[in-house]
Amino acid sequence: MKKILAFLLIALLISGCESNSGNKSIDEGDVFVVGMECNYLPFNWQTNTQSDTAVELEGSGYADGYDVYIAKEIAESLDKKLVIKKLAWNGLQPALESGEIDAIIAGMTADEEREKGIDFTTPYYQSEMVMIVRGDDASKNYTDIQQFSGKTIVGQMSTSYDTVIDQINGVDHATPKQSYPEMLVALQSGEVDGITAELPVAQGILETNQDLAIVRFEQNKGFKVDTAVSIGLKEGSRNSTLFKKVQKCIDNISSEKRNEMMGKYSSSQPKGE
Repeated sequence: MKKILAFLLIALLISGCESNSGNKSIDEGDVFVVGMECNYLPFNWQTNTQSDTAVELEGSGYADGYDVYIAKEIAESLDKKLVIKKLAWNGLQPALESGEIDAIIAGMTADEEREKGIDFTTPYYQSEMVMIVRGDDASKNYTDIQQFSGKTIVGQMSTSYDTVIDQINGVDHATPKQSYPEMLVALQSGEVDGITAELPVAQGILETNQDLAIVRFEQNKGFKVDTAVSIGLKEGSRNSTLFKKVQKCIDNISSEKRNEMMGKYSSSQPKGE
């Protein structure tokens, strides 16, 4: 009888171990998988250049930028290997929901609509909304968004950069584009007169497009929009160990360090890529 009981106990223990391993949480894994566009400088971009700051992408090339810096800091704090997946903007949330990625670190703002399906950390960077225009256009001297009335303005699809355009009375709101490279082509070809962007994004773009200019607006004459960006984790994970560790890592990065690193990446995008 004792042998039978011992056998049953061992069987139950084995069964329990198998059950637990089959439900292994993301936090227990060896990697931290982050999704980003790799097309949104200076937050993130793709490059062919290997460096101390870049992370190799699956397939070819490397990811670099401010978001990569943040992702590396978090992965190190979690004691995990960082894996970055290059995904289209509209594919980030579905990838998070399916478990393909563990987090979105892509210059994403925690707006009301996204918060219905994503748990966001507190912001890891705060900026301001500006306009990018051609350098030879008189609009480069504007100080009020309403001066763009009658102008054709474009923003990025499914972002606040597109929705804020309607704050300009009488604006010609162009059909949004999927990415900033597409918007730059539209601006430089004369298809549109301006592009909405966050200041560090605009500064990064001007590093490689010196024919353009940035328009910053006077107080109370600019866009009314939240430009804080946060890290997105799977809905329902707010009380998880992973979420708390990610939040703690962000809390430990001082505002001075964040601004220092953003300045570094705003001026370090590879020329000609």
